[in-house]
Order: sequence, then structure tokens, then C-alpha cells
Amino acid sequence: MAKVLIADDEEPAREVLREMLSREPDVRILGECATGLEAVKAAAELRPQALFLDIEMPKLDGFEVLELIDPQIAVVFVTAYDSYALRAFEVHAVDYVLKPFRAERLREALEGARARVAQRPEPAVLAQSARKAGEYARRIVVKDGVRVHLIPVEQLEYAEAQDDYVALHSGGRSYLKTQTLGSLEASLDPSAFVRVHRSFLIPLDRIRKIELYAKNSREATLSDGTRVPVSREGHARLRELLGEGE
Repeated sequence: MAKVLIADDEEPAREVLREMLSREPDVRILGECATGLEAVKAAAELRPQALFLDIEMPKLDGFEVLELIDPQIAVVFVTAYDSYALRAFEVHAVDYVLKPFRAERLREALEGARARVAQRPEPAVLAQSARKAGEYARRIVVKDGVRVHLIPVEQLEYAEAQDDYVALHSGGRSYLKTQTLGSLEASLDPSAFVRVHRSFLIPLDRIRKIELYAKNSREATLSDGTRVPVSREGHARLRELLGEGE
């Protein structure tokens, strides 16, 4: 029995999905959601095997939902648009179904969800690859228990790698997210954020000063007084961004 969750902000679309999937003899529909936040909560509580997920939804979009749910859930994107980097879905083996739905296409997607292996690419990497060229994240989503925090990128003070997590510092608080610093860096505008150290990513406009404290070792002081190490390579990146010569 395949346990399925449906998430779409349009009631008619949910009705069609429910009707078509209900025809399958071994499908059990666990519930329906109308917003991205509802989908994240329901996925944690109901533990579906597959999630049929719309992309354009209130609160959180489909890509943000994907970042916050258990990566073992097979996500099938359902959308009315073919402009959401279908190439990325194909490369990462995440299926998609275009509206209006066809029963045979849904059945095919369902079979793909059954057959897919549990090992999947990092959700944040998929979200980044699905963005158009030159388009960067405008906010960062973090799941903290049953709560979801939305951090606008302009409010990110700095990010720090901590083992398998990244610590996001904003508004005097720290939020832990299961993500690599490299994938976070790839999602942000490179003209606004710089990797100054293998463990630190900072916004360019929050740098107050940079000081040399040892041979080839520097520290950046941010606008809130935080001191961040700057490696030799990080300093070179900073000079390049700031248009400074050697």
C-alpha cells in the first residue's frame, strides 16, 4: 500500500488528484494540504511515502517544502507551468506532472515514486539547480521542530559550518539547518555574500573592518561586533569583490 499526501492550494486540483489516485487499488491517501506550511507539518506527522506537491503555493513554495521534509519521501511535483527547470527534475530523478492531469501520467509518476531509491541529492542543491540562471534565494527556510522560520537573506548576519549543519545567525539568534555551507553559498548572490573562510560565509555589506592579526591571518569585524576569521583565499575573494588590486 502506497501512502500518499496531496499538497495544492487549488481545491479543484486536489479533487482531481484525489479522484485519480483513489482509483489505484493500492494507494492510501493520508491527507490534503492547501499551503506549504501545512504540507511540512502533515509530512512530519503522517509520514507519507510519496508527496504530490504543487510548486506555487502560499506560505512556502514547493521547493521550500522539499528542503524541510524527510528526504526519503518521494516528491512528485504537480504544476501548471513547464518553466520550472524540468531539466533539474530529470537530472535529480524527481518526477513532475503538468496540469491538466492525465491518469496514465499520474500512474507513471506513482510507479516512479515506488521504485526510487531512498538515497537522494541534498534538497537544497535541488532547489538551487531548479532556479533560473542569475536567480538567487530571497529567503532561507529552517525547520525547528514543528516551527518553520523564514529568514530574508538581507537579515542574514553570517553563516557558519558546524559538522553536517549550517548555523544561520540572524536577529541575535542562531538557527541550525541540515545543509552544507557550500550549497547555501551556491543559493545566494555571489556579489552580496562571500566565503571568507572554509567555515564562514558573510554578507559583504556587514563588514565593518578587516585586520591582520598574524602572518597571512586576518579577522573581519561585522557590524554587530562579531569577529570572523578570514583565510588567505577568503581575503583574495574579498579584494576581488571590492575591486582592489594586489
